Amino acid sequence: MRPFRRLYARVMAWSRHPRAPWLLGLLSFAESSFFPVPPDVMLAPMALARPQRAWRLAALTTAASVAGGIAGYAIGALAFDLVAPWLERAGYWEAYLQARTWFARHGLWVILLAGFSPIPYKVFTIAAGVAGMPLVPFVAGSVAGRGGRFFLVAGLMRLGGARMEAALHRWVDGLGWGMVAAAAVLWLVLRGG
Repeated sequence: MRPFRRLYARVMAWSRHPRAPWLLGLLSFAESSFFPVPPDVMLAPMALARPQRAWRLAALTTAASVAGGIAGYAIGALAFDLVAPWLERAGYWEAYLQARTWFARHGLWVILLAGFSPIPYKVFTIAAGVAGMPLVPFVAGSVAGRGGRFFLVAGLMRLGGARMEAALHRWVDGLGWGMVAAAAVLWLVLRGG
C-alpha cells in the first residue's frame, strides 16, 4: 500500500500549476491568522519543482505570512472576544496563554522565535494584538522570523533539486508511515499524561 507516493506525485503536479504561487500566497496569509495548515507543505514541493524560483517563492510566502500576521494582530487587538471561543474549541487555548506570558516577559524575541516554533503562528499573532505589542517591532520580528524559516525551507529544496525530489519519491511512503506512527505514539503519550 503506497498512499503517500500517490499523494506526493499529486502535490508535485499541483506545485507546478501556473496558479500555484497564488494559492501559496493565500495559504501563507490564512495560516498566520486563522487557518491550521502551515505554508511549508506547499512551499517545499514548489521550491523543489522549480528550484530556480525558490527565493522568489520564499519571499512571496514571507510577505503573505507577515500580512496575515498583521491580520491576526488586528484580530487580537480588536476582536479577541469573538475568537476566544474558537481558540478554546480548536485546542489552542493553552498555547495562547503561554504565548501571552512569553510576550509579557520577552516581547520582540517571542515573535522572532515564533517563526520557527511548532506552536501555530496564528496563536502568536493574536496574542501580540491582545498584549498590545508595538506594531513596528511585531512586523520586523515577523519578517525576520518567518522569512528565516521560509528561506531556509526554500534553500534546502533548492540545494537538493532533482536528486532530492527523486530521493523523496523513493522514500515518501516510509517517511509518511513513520510520521503516522510518531503522531499515534505522541497522541497516546499525551492522552495518558
